[in-house]
Amino acid sequence: MTLWILYILLTALLLVDIVVVVLSYSMCWYEYANANPQLMQQRFSTRNLLMTGSLMLQELVFNYLTVLSMPFGLLPQRKTALTPGETPVLLLHGLFNNRASWFWFKLALRRHGFQNLVTMNLSSWHTEERLTELVAKRVDELRHSLGVDRVHLVGHSMGGVIARNYLQLRGGAAKIDRCVSLGSPHAGSKLAPFALTPLGQVLVPNSPFLKRLAEAPIPENARMTCIYSSKDNMILPVESARLPWAENVILDGMGHTGLIYRRSALKAAIAGLQDKPRHDT
Repeated sequence: MTLWILYILLTALLLVDIVVVVLSYSMCWYEYANANPQLMQQRFSTRNLLMTGSLMLQELVFNYLTVLSMPFGLLPQRKTALTPGETPVLLLHGLFNNRASWFWFKLALRRHGFQNLVTMNLSSWHTEERLTELVAKRVDELRHSLGVDRVHLVGHSMGGVIARNYLQLRGGAAKIDRCVSLGSPHAGSKLAPFALTPLGQVLVPNSPFLKRLAEAPIPENARMTCIYSSKDNMILPVESARLPWAENVILDGMGHTGLIYRRSALKAAIAGLQDKPRHDT
């Protein structure tokens, strides 16, 4: 009986995953086809069909892995030994995820010499200001416990917007060394209204919160890297993930969740943390 319940649950999760990926890419295709009618003539070409199938299959796999990892993020967090004096990397996950979503990303960072890796859970049902307060508290705890002046921030999707709020509006500029965002809707996303949460409301394009961020002063000596994909199925339009004053890195061949799994995105994030950024091409 237990195995049957598990089977039904995993199947239901897979079906939801398929619906989300198919609908999100369909809405993206609709938006871009209306913006550029010439795309209609190529929509059924072999190249485009293969590309679309590859993108959707990747996102299905990455989303499913992320969902399956979530129960581990609900368990009590184990205390790991951090090295005093070494700048820690605080990882901020995206909407409707938790700290477990970073499992693959953390392995990649460790292989490249980053040992002080810290994650935390950010509830999708709290306001952006409450989440920023939690990040500010964690940053101060890390600074004091490790004897360092600054912390690196890496945020995926919503996490990158929270990091930027802390950096620009909540006094975090002096406490952050490098900040990296992965597929973060800095100018909002047209798909945000489907989130049906307080955070979804603030990520709608031209929301009062995003306007305040856009008008906020750029912190002096801020080192921000924005990594995003030209095929992101959640950031619509994808240009919303850019920041004029940041180092912008545009990638291809991956969707929204793929940004925390694919090698090219991991390499770009590591380059940003090591202050060896890559520019748009």
